[in-house]
Amino acid sequence: MGTPRLTIREARPAEFEAIGRLAVAAYRSLGPIPEPYEDELLQTALRAAAVPVLVAVDEDGALLGTVTYVPGPGTPYSEHERDDEAGMRVLAVAPSALGRGIGRALAEAVLARARDTGRGGVALYTRPSMTAAHQLYASLGFRRVPDADWQFEPGEWLWGYRLRF
Repeated sequence: MGTPRLTIREARPAEFEAIGRLAVAAYRSLGPIPEPYEDELLQTALRAAAVPVLVAVDEDGALLGTVTYVPGPGTPYSEHERDDEAGMRVLAVAPSALGRGIGRALAEAVLARARDTGRGGVALYTRPSMTAAHQLYASLGFRRVPDADWQFEPGEWLWGYRLRF
């Protein structure tokens, strides 16, 4: 029967609410989400007003995943990007679509956009518990950057990753 066609494109306003719910479901499948971060995940319209929010959809238009592209430091939603780097936030795949390469396709779309706009690399944060994401990032060429790690609450860490082109 073949693999269903996957399209990566910018999110549409009519999809914002569903994208937020998808992100929350994806993150909840990995464990508890701090309430302030859950609220942030739901705020797709705010993210999309400031930076590109990408989605992966199948041939029927069903949402399968999302990622937020951060054009660089000093822009809304930037975290630890260097002067010539883009960033990636809220990479999430619908739990029902895991294992289909959607996370990889979304991450590759971010890398392509960063290259196409002349960025020298991409930086991101991830939770220590997100082991599947760590494997994906390593397979794409990202390296752990422990000096960029951030303890946002006592005992709660985000790990820094960076890929240089």
